[in-house]
Amino acid sequence: MQTTHQIALETKHAVLDQRIADEIHRPLPDASILATLKKQKLRLKEEIVSL
Repeated sequence: MQTTHQIALETKHAVLDQRIADEIHRPLPDASILATLKKQKLRLKEEIVSL
């Protein structure tokens, strides 16, 4: 059974995934922004898995 917290984390994960995709498809993607977004996404994924 999913908790509200888990659903919120999964929503944030999906938002980060979309932001990463948007950044990748820009004419000149910013590598530092991509790295930051990917780290945030990984932290969220680890927290989701640990639930």
